[in-house]
Amino acid sequence: MIQHVREKFTCRECEKISQAPAPFHVLARGWAGPSLLAMVLFEKFGQHQPLNRQAERYAKEGVPISLSTLADQVGGCTAALTPLFKRIEAHVLSAERLHGDDTRSRSWPKARTDTGRIWVYVRDDKPFGGRRRRRQHSITLRDRAGEHPQAHLATYTGIFQADAYSGYGKLYEPGRSAGPIYEAACWVHARRPFFVMADLAENARRKAQGKKPAVISPLALEAVRRIDALFDIERTINGQSAERRKAVRHEHSAPLVADLEAWMREQRAKLSRGNDVAKAMDYMLKR
Repeated sequence: MIQHVREKFTCRECEKISQAPAPFHVLARGWAGPSLLAMVLFEKFGQHQPLNRQAERYAKEGVPISLSTLADQVGGCTAALTPLFKRIEAHVLSAERLHGDDTRSRSWPKARTDTGRIWVYVRDDKPFGGRRRRRQHSITLRDRAGEHPQAHLATYTGIFQADAYSGYGKLYEPGRSAGPIYEAACWVHARRPFFVMADLAENARRKAQGKKPAVISPLALEAVRRIDALFDIERTINGQSAERRKAVRHEHSAPLVADLEAWMREQRAKLSRGNDVAKAMDYMLKR
């Protein structure tokens, strides 16, 4: 327990009372210090430790804190950290190019489990020769409605790299009041379904565990090999000037992409519509 003594002084001439200001508190009139609040927030959001389990653990250590108090502290800290959140948001959305994606997030309201979405926007200038450090801006919502990214990026203009989620479609429409957003298709999302069907390492783990290994698709394996060759070229020019990257891509990457498309169209003609490899190929060929 840290006790602050704030003595009051009176002036006999002017009859005024003066007192040292109260020490800073993260939460107005709150008793919890910044270290405890930081630990509660990190346990909840960083370690996914629910507040009721935290309350149980603190009680076992002789520090009883009610669940409602912890919930109030989390809410108060959210409000206190909002200016920092806004600064990160403004920094990320001022980028010339932005990377976006969403992922599932589970929450546990009373008596049920909800699956929401974390919308993540990343600014990373270093691969393009910039000096600014990588920054991420995340928003958690209850669903995957297309109105969410449209609201998040309402004022953004520049290059946006993401998957082919239909909710992004309106962002690329011409005549946006905020300015144009240029779509940059994501090679990682294009590669992912092929990789799942050609994951030799996962098959080895399944075999070691006594499980039946999945069937490795030779076409998926070849697609992964060809796309990885493009990634290898990108690693050699990461962080270099735009002119240098463009020159290397025209000389080395463009022929590989042309060969990949020709090979993919040839193989796609031999596959049925419902084939998983065909679906992965269609994802790329339509774009």
